[in-house]
Amino acid sequence: MTSIVAGTGPDVLVPEWRVPQAVRAAFTLRTGGVSAAPFDSLNLGAHVGDTPGAVAENRRRVRARLSLPAEPAWLEQVHGTGVADLDARSEGTGACADAVITRRPGRVCAVQVADCMPVLLAARDASAVAVAHAGWRGLAAGVLEAAVAQFGVAAGELVAWLGPAISARHFEIGGEVRAALLAADPGAGAAFAPNARGRWQCDLVALALRRLTALGVTEVSGGTWCTYADPARFFSFRRDGRCGRMAALIWLE
Repeated sequence: MTSIVAGTGPDVLVPEWRVPQAVRAAFTLRTGGVSAAPFDSLNLGAHVGDTPGAVAENRRRVRARLSLPAEPAWLEQVHGTGVADLDARSEGTGACADAVITRRPGRVCAVQVADCMPVLLAARDASAVAVAHAGWRGLAAGVLEAAVAQFGVAAGELVAWLGPAISARHFEIGGEVRAALLAADPGAGAAFAPNARGRWQCDLVALALRRLTALGVTEVSGGTWCTYADPARFFSFRRDGRCGRMAALIWLE
């Protein structure tokens, strides 16, 4: 389950998942910022062509809205499997990675998305939290496996939440993408449905669930929001092309 929480400043989605009170998480919507079209209005991406001052103000509003203990570690995401460790002195904002983990209170993990799936992960004992950027390339390459491995505990001791992403109804792929995903997970055939154009509708939620289940992560929630189908709340690269970015954030208090 997920709920939209309104308040002073931007509205956000807050996961409803069984994690310790010390674990805090949120997903930003596209509303409540200052960016002009096509980045309207709470664009958090500094790499999409938006005015730097608008991005800075949007990020400031998110920090204030969520009472964040620090500036989020904004990654340079490359659709790979790199995992930035915020507890390592050399890693943080600007790290080239598609997942990020911390074991210490006061450090904010974040990934940016506009159709790819953000996957929040938390240890049941609040010893660590992480978030991964899981589009089809990341899933095929093993970004979830890489993130889970960084916890250093049995996967059954983790809880996961799947954030807003493009749904199977709107995510059309070609045969080469399907082949790449099946090469990584040969049993995932049910995640693809043929369409009338000779292509395939791809279910990112089903693919992520298979990967997490295979790892041993059994408590998974979320996966119900479609970015493409809800332009009032979400940016969608597939729908709009040039657009802003939302963020999934997680931290320990």
